Amino acid sequence: MKVALEQIAPDAGSSFHLLLTPHLSDVFLWHYHPEYEIVYIEGASGTRHVGDHISRYDGSDLVFIGPNIPHLNFDYGVRTDHRKVVVQLKENFLGEVFWQAPEFAAITELFERARSGVSFHGRTKAEVGAKLHQLADLPPFERIMTLLSIFQQLATSDECTPLYGKPVAGAYNLKEQQRLKRVHQFVAEQYTRKIDIPEVAELASLTEAAFCRYFKRMTRLTFTQFLNQYRINQAQKLLLTDHTVSEACFACGFESLSYFNRIFRRVTGENPLQFKKRHGV
Repeated sequence: MKVALEQIAPDAGSSFHLLLTPHLSDVFLWHYHPEYEIVYIEGASGTRHVGDHISRYDGSDLVFIGPNIPHLNFDYGVRTDHRKVVVQLKENFLGEVFWQAPEFAAITELFERARSGVSFHGRTKAEVGAKLHQLADLPPFERIMTLLSIFQQLATSDECTPLYGKPVAGAYNLKEQQRLKRVHQFVAEQYTRKIDIPEVAELASLTEAAFCRYFKRMTRLTFTQFLNQYRINQAQKLLLTDHTVSEACFACGFESLSYFNRIFRRVTGENPLQFKKRHGV
């Protein structure tokens, strides 16, 4: 039974599929699909896990994902009352002629960039999020025209960040889904202490070598990379409060302050003090 490949069909009388606030916060859904997907979530803070990219969003998030990129549902683990809009559509949702029209050149380029996954922030995120919430109340013609205006706005915005560079075309079976969920939950519960790969491999019922191959195939990350990125995401939350760099380091499972600083810079592009200063903490 292949559950990771999500089967998607356009809504009746529409060229795309629209979902409003599908609550999946208790569901670990590491999945992919051949459709493009726009996700807007507000009233939530959580983890953005797209391919080998892991980062944190706070308050709201807007992401455009291309075909076959494995990703985790953006509301996984969210406990706040939130709203989410998801638009899913095939590459040829308006026919092949659509991509040949010069008027759509910018949108065509946007769809190419989406093959790596793109997140949007700032004014673009707020304005596009509002438009996405309006889609369900619009008649069919106005709905598709609004969607095209959304694509044009995204295409011309510089408030964006690429997420991932290697779309994956593969199927993950139910056993692999459940195994990855156990590992993810284990990290979420135990990241504050020392975690050894043999311990996690035993949890996954695999040898150490087999687990390392499995985890890299599923996430495009080594387990150590995944664990470090998860810990850095948690450390960022602490640094945004009144915690010192040293407190955040050891509270998130790092055993060396110099190693923490090095990994923090590798993951975020800045050191912890620069991060605190940039956020006015």
